[in-house]
Amino acid sequence: MNSAKQISAVAKFRALHQSGCFVLPNPWDIGTAIYLEHLGFEALATTSAGFAFSRGKRDGGVPRDEMLAHIREIVEATPLPVNADFLAGYADQPEDVAANVRRCVGTGIAGLSIEDSTGRTDTPLYEKKLAADRIRAARAAVDSSVSGVILTGRCEAWLVGDSDPFHTVLDRLVAYAEAGADCLYAPGVSKPDEIGQIVKTISPKPVNVLVSGFNHQLSLSRLADLGVRRISVGSGLALSVWGTFVRAAKDIKENGTFNLLANGAASAELNKLFQEKP
Repeated sequence: MNSAKQISAVAKFRALHQSGCFVLPNPWDIGTAIYLEHLGFEALATTSAGFAFSRGKRDGGVPRDEMLAHIREIVEATPLPVNADFLAGYADQPEDVAANVRRCVGTGIAGLSIEDSTGRTDTPLYEKKLAADRIRAARAAVDSSVSGVILTGRCEAWLVGDSDPFHTVLDRLVAYAEAGADCLYAPGVSKPDEIGQIVKTISPKPVNVLVSGFNHQLSLSRLADLGVRRISVGSGLALSVWGTFVRAAKDIKENGTFNLLANGAASAELNKLFQEKP
């Protein structure tokens, strides 16, 4: 049975997808989730890479049950809707994807994404029909849960170095929309004209765009003008923190100086924020 909290979160998340454009930032632990809520963001999303790096593992190297526990931890840390980065569903075959999606829905999420990356270098993307069948199976699992959780279909063509990523993305996102995905997502796109064409092709279903270091010049207002409904930052926030950490640590080791520590967050502010949490 779905909890009252999950029902409320799903309703809020669905409403955010109806019009306008919103930012869906990606925390990687309880503290960052609480801080993003504190800033006034309306929903959050987990980041597989951000969490993996915090555990000393590569992106994709976190086992299913550890990832489910992490997703539940983020859901329980905030009243905000949480979208789960559930990678490729931790399975190849549609029926196994469906079983894992049911487990993910059980963590209390308001949404989740399923990608088409295999993790294999010889065949980096699932064959198109199988990829669509995996989305179809995830759709059936969500529907059987009567949760209303938003299902996002992801095409990883840009990230895996596809020879013609734009046309692969257009073709596959249409197939994923027809298979039942509520929202469509192709991480790696950066050209405004390509983003606009994706939005036009997928309309009226909403499109998520990833903004990170490679396309940081894109702004909320520009993406909103292009018709994008949802913006996530993936591992961007986590990597920005890692960047600061690496530079400061190297400065200490190589130069014996501590100047970069002056740029840190104020512990008094964080203590106050976390003391206010129940």
